[in-house]
Amino acid sequence: MRHWNRRKPIELDALGAEHRLVPTLSWWHLTALGVGAIVGTGIYTLVGVGANLAGPSVILSFAVAGLVCACAALCYAEVATAIPASGSAYTYSYVVIGELIAWIIGWSLILEYSLVVSAVAVGWSGYVNGFLSGFGLHLPVAFAVGPHAGGVINLPAVFIVFVVAGMLALGTRESATVNAILVVVKIVALALFVAVALPHFDLARFHPFTPYGFIAHDVDGTQRGVMAAAAIIFFAFYGFDAISTAAEETKKPERDLPIGIVGSMAICTLIYVGVAAAAVGSMSYLDYANSAEPLALILRRLGQDGVAVVIGAAAVVALPTVILAFLFGQSRIFFVMARDGLLPRSLAKVSARSGTPVRITMATAVLVAILAGLVPLDAIAALANAGTLAAFIAVAACMLLMRRRDPNANRRFSTPLPWVVGPLAILGCLYLFWSLPTQTRLFFLGWNVLGFIVYAVLSRKSAETSPSA
Repeated sequence: MRHWNRRKPIELDALGAEHRLVPTLSWWHLTALGVGAIVGTGIYTLVGVGANLAGPSVILSFAVAGLVCACAALCYAEVATAIPASGSAYTYSYVVIGELIAWIIGWSLILEYSLVVSAVAVGWSGYVNGFLSGFGLHLPVAFAVGPHAGGVINLPAVFIVFVVAGMLALGTRESATVNAILVVVKIVALALFVAVALPHFDLARFHPFTPYGFIAHDVDGTQRGVMAAAAIIFFAFYGFDAISTAAEETKKPERDLPIGIVGSMAICTLIYVGVAAAAVGSMSYLDYANSAEPLALILRRLGQDGVAVVIGAAAVVALPTVILAFLFGQSRIFFVMARDGLLPRSLAKVSARSGTPVRITMATAVLVAILAGLVPLDAIAALANAGTLAAFIAVAACMLLMRRRDPNANRRFSTPLPWVVGPLAILGCLYLFWSLPTQTRLFFLGWNVLGFIVYAVLSRKSAETSPSA
């Protein structure tokens, strides 16, 4: 019978070869994985969404979201090196707190990763359709969008999910190397935007800096303010947690995990604030607020149609890095949950040829392909933020609990000012969670009620099939 408060020991050496992941990654693979996950549709679209909610102070919203994520990243770095096992926040919660909390966090991560991969696949499909249309090529509507938009299935979204899943199945190191190359393409494209926009920079466009104030509050039926924008922009920052799912596949986790986690966050915060500043300074935020493609719109208004096409092409080429990072992370979380017996154990097998969990990778691809191809994601995409915030809170709590239980332990990576950074991460995430739309919070509560029911059913089945039953 399962025990809700049972804590899991870390016994990787006791695992059989078929359940053990192969360490092939170095710190630069992890850093690229983090940057690939973080820099995605968020920076291409959320500059406009954030400007609509906060005005020019969207730059401050990016900084606030980045600060909260940085605190969480430092907590992740300490816990990941202390518990160098795959599974991210799910595993940490299982080892430090107990099985029920681990299940809740794992259930929340399923929500986060599934929605992110599906949403990015749909976003990539939109870029592809727009890019092809520029050359006079048009996919039939039936196969370009899902049923909610008047089509039958979003075929490009399904296609890219299975392409990335196939790449992951071939080998972790190989897919990480391809990811690193595409990340460079993405960063060069954003640097090109900044270079073209800066000559048009005007400080007068930053006044008034905070037209809607700092605290999230209702304005004409919409939550506005710096913190309201930060709660949505937060979507553009998370992804570094996918690095921690690669702990078992890292050659030197005590060195490489902190570099990958903290390094990718630092790089991406600089990129985001720089791009947002260039956007706000080059054109009035009212001109691109709520635009689905604010960066391309700004470039076209500045008479740089050719550069807009280049950046659109870079998005088509490089956005699959986000899908790769999150699909990688989700498959590893599913893999560990199956290895722990919380999902069917038959899924927790590693291919002898590639050293990757092929079964769970393809099963994950089927799940997210169904979501991307058929399900309307607009109304529920913010749920990914709620799931991520729950995971960040859990990891910060794990770091503090480990500090309390063994304050003198020899830590491979030590969070600076842990009793400041940890509470800041928890309180910041709680505040961002409260700044989410009420409907999102209620949906998240409903998702976890469903998760508790599933856990109770699985626990009962476990009791019925145990030898003592």
